[in-house]
Amino acid sequence: MTPLIVINNAAAKAHRAWPTVRRLLEDARVVVDTYETRGRGDATVRVREALRAGIETIAVVGGDGTLSEAAEGFFEFDQDLTAPPSTINPFAALAILPAGTGDDFARGLTGGKRATLERWTNVLISHCQLLGNESTKVIDVLHGACNDYRTRFICLNASTMGIGGETATRVAAQGKLLRGLSGEARFAAAAFVSIARWRERRVRVLVDEVELVDGGMNLAAVANALYAGGGMMLSPQAQFDDGKLDVITASGLNRVAVLRELGRIHKGGHVSNPKVRIAQGEKARIETFAPEDAMPIEVDGNVRGFTPVEFRVLPDALRFVV
Repeated sequence: MTPLIVINNAAAKAHRAWPTVRRLLEDARVVVDTYETRGRGDATVRVREALRAGIETIAVVGGDGTLSEAAEGFFEFDQDLTAPPSTINPFAALAILPAGTGDDFARGLTGGKRATLERWTNVLISHCQLLGNESTKVIDVLHGACNDYRTRFICLNASTMGIGGETATRVAAQGKLLRGLSGEARFAAAAFVSIARWRERRVRVLVDEVELVDGGMNLAAVANALYAGGGMMLSPQAQFDDGKLDVITASGLNRVAVLRELGRIHKGGHVSNPKVRIAQGEKARIETFAPEDAMPIEVDGNVRGFTPVEFRVLPDALRFVV
């Protein structure tokens, strides 16, 4: 069936990206259907409908948030809250046409280097012409549950809580002036404000049911891929095809120390700080114990709810066009 391209015109670069993509597709005589999203969560609904109708190639013109929403559409959630989501079509594939602020997942697929939009469009064209799975890569995704474990979601890159969640909330609320800056600059500006206003609260973190930390917390994060938040390497050892999730915690850092680590996190230098810990596993739970201590949960750039939250890795769960 005809591939579907989901376009989020609210993404940072989508207005400029889509005409380029359309021209390249037309030159290659690749016919596609298009859908422009109308609001948050719309991509998930449309992708799910398309897959149920038999479409096997979905592409996204947008950023990591839209890509994550589209990825969620590849899954169906059971009414049993303890059951993992099921894949609608394991042979269907998701393609990236990056047009966002950070485009972290695309960066991870290309080994840390930003590939051009033209390169990604040509990858999609080749996939459509091959009509097979030779041009795809199967990756892990994270299945999360928050808001008393009733709100369920899919995570591609990483989820942050604490200062990270507060920063994501501020990035989403930035006005037109800041939206014109690079992804790194936008995240840095939001982080400075979040750090200034942050207070530690008691957080308990468990990995595979083993307690990692229980105490005052600056930041907690769960990573599936190498990059998040505009090029930050929360866990330099994270891989999206190793069957593991990475849990990162930072405790007992004052504001000066947090700012210092913020400057080092893009190269992974923060891991040398003994107050930063990283653990790997298949399941993670981050708990807070008072309503006033609940932390916003950022997932691939979107805020999805509040702690407590649980994550499980779904190995080899989603096929990407590469």
